Amino acid sequence: MKKRVVVGLSGGVDSSVAAYLLKEQGYEVIGMFMKNWHDDSVTISNECPWLDDSNDAMIVAQHLGIPFQAIDLSKEYKERIVDYMFAEYQRGRTPNPDVLCNREIKFDVFLNAAMKLGADFVATGHYCRKSSFEKDGIAVFQLLSGIDPNKDQSYFLCQLTQDQLAKSLFPIGELLKPEVRTIAKKIGLVTADKKDSQGLCFVGKVHLPDFLQQRLQTKKGSVINIPADIPAFTTNKDESNLETVSAPFHLYPTDGKVIGEHQGAHYYTIGQRKGLNLGGFPEPLFVIGTDTEKNIIYTGMGEDHPGLYRKGLFIPQTDVHWIRKDLALQTGETARYVARIRYRQPLVPCTLHQKENGLFIIFDKPQKSITPGQFAAWYRNDELIGSGVIN
Repeated sequence: MKKRVVVGLSGGVDSSVAAYLLKEQGYEVIGMFMKNWHDDSVTISNECPWLDDSNDAMIVAQHLGIPFQAIDLSKEYKERIVDYMFAEYQRGRTPNPDVLCNREIKFDVFLNAAMKLGADFVATGHYCRKSSFEKDGIAVFQLLSGIDPNKDQSYFLCQLTQDQLAKSLFPIGELLKPEVRTIAKKIGLVTADKKDSQGLCFVGKVHLPDFLQQRLQTKKGSVINIPADIPAFTTNKDESNLETVSAPFHLYPTDGKVIGEHQGAHYYTIGQRKGLNLGGFPEPLFVIGTDTEKNIIYTGMGEDHPGLYRKGLFIPQTDVHWIRKDLALQTGETARYVARIRYRQPLVPCTLHQKENGLFIIFDKPQKSITPGQFAAWYRNDELIGSGVIN
């Protein structure tokens, strides 16, 4: 009897080819489009890309000769993703909606809907791979990087669990993007030349400050530029003190001088360069700190400003997530890994230190723009082992 797979057809080329490949492999394939947004109180975009995407997904399903249906997950998306995003930005943190969407929507709500259709698996067009082996008589699933180094999307799946991986398939993980487009053209898919989507997961194009301003009020505050030689950047270099090398810099208004105004500290993120609307400086300005309580943005001049770099980060224990639970560190243990703190960042060597209150990641070399609210993910070779929310 054929195994049944529900494919998340997004209306893009990647999921279209994923569905085709699964059908070729002998699975019974059902295409399902996730509609994640229709809240008129907060406008994502003047355009309506989800309508076009839904139509493209339906045309692909017809072309492949597979059943198709759309599922409305907008209520869950608003509660689990959008409300969380606003709350995090309000706190001066920068969430990653794509990681959250995979954890909360695609591999939870969507997966459960697929299981109600009698599916054995769900599949997506992510550039990543899955493997497994047996340990003590139990199957252990591995999340591996995609073969295409320019498109590897394993980072976006860094919060998946063993149960979710067990029910997931990633058909294009062994392919390069040009190969995917070649397959789509060869079989005449309408999505063959379609551009990759940008913006929030399954929402479409969005200008984030405009989006945030619809729920977070504008509030004028000071932009304070911090020189590179203040004590905060030159002290606390003792790496045996994990707290000091992982904590944000403590910046004060008296450390620098006011150089302009902003519309609300919660609109800005560490490392941000665009959107400051301040000119006339010999080098570009970067955000090196935000204080949402005092409504202050701190900037530094030049991309090598010491305020942009930290040697470590901290993840509270409640936010530490191990895909490979069998490798989870116990209190007092350390381990060497490579890690990234954002999508497409090259993997960098680091040491994980497990303490009672959480996990410290100390990098061999200082890292730029470590941002609270984002996810750090650690790997062994090409396997993603675990992740957590940067505090």
